[in-house]
Amino acid sequence: MCGIVGLHLREPSLYPQLGSLLTRMLCEVTERGPDSAGVAVYGDPRWSPRGRASVSLLPGAAAATDVAAAVGATLPDADVQVVAAGQTLVLNADCAVDDLVSAVRSAIPGAFVTGFGADVAVLKGVGHPQTLATEFGLAGAQGWQGVAHTRMATESAVTPQGTHPFSVGPDQCLVHNGSFANHATIRRELVAAGMEFDSENDSEVGARFVAAQLAAGYDLEKSLKLLCERFDGFYTLLVANRDSFAVVRDAIACKPAVVAETRQWVAMASEYRALAGLPGIESARIFEPEPEEVYAWQR
Repeated sequence: MCGIVGLHLREPSLYPQLGSLLTRMLCEVTERGPDSAGVAVYGDPRWSPRGRASVSLLPGAAAATDVAAAVGATLPDADVQVVAAGQTLVLNADCAVDDLVSAVRSAIPGAFVTGFGADVAVLKGVGHPQTLATEFGLAGAQGWQGVAHTRMATESAVTPQGTHPFSVGPDQCLVHNGSFANHATIRRELVAAGMEFDSENDSEVGARFVAAQLAAGYDLEKSLKLLCERFDGFYTLLVANRDSFAVVRDAIACKPAVVAETRQWVAMASEYRALAGLPGIESARIFEPEPEEVYAWQR
């Protein structure tokens, strides 16, 4: 049992409220996953300044100042900045995303990259979700989209690396409630194709499968349809990239999910109470996603 929430804003005047709305939603599903929590925020100017690459990482034993200095030395022609967000550091620089990711991995061998892209920051931590939201400074975040997860571990250890969202492609993230029965088989296939994994978490297998489909040229909706064809188990998935936001459930819709939609926003949560505080909820279209039907919204 885990908790999922997500908010996709259609109305730009709401962008400054993204963090405060997402914090309230996250805290409402704390009981579903008290082990750890994570969040992906799209478009926050602190973490992902416009026109700059961004990498989120768990730095291990390295201090923020040491991370900035080491990465800056690897990219001497780039302006590298670092922002602390709880247990996560977010670096941004005026260079290509791939160059910044390579520099981080080269300069800080013990670091764990939690997310990367032009618009996303992925923050993770072990502890009570409400405490982590405060440490992240989530309530002050801005942007057009956010995805969050509270975890009750079933398939792997309680570590920051096992925390959702899993972000394994540029500006992509996936959160998952449930379990994949055949994840080991699909992991072996992906490893044989040259893919590397960061954890033993079954959800990471789903994230990397989706990332592989997106890299092959499929859109998010088609990628999730392919996942439904290949993966066995019980699941509700919320998957996002910089322009899309999508929800899908397993063939018998075993895991809970509620979607609310207005002209100003689209939101999804494991329980309705996480949606109840959203502005205009009283006039929203509210429904439960049908089994194996992909619901996708474009920015």
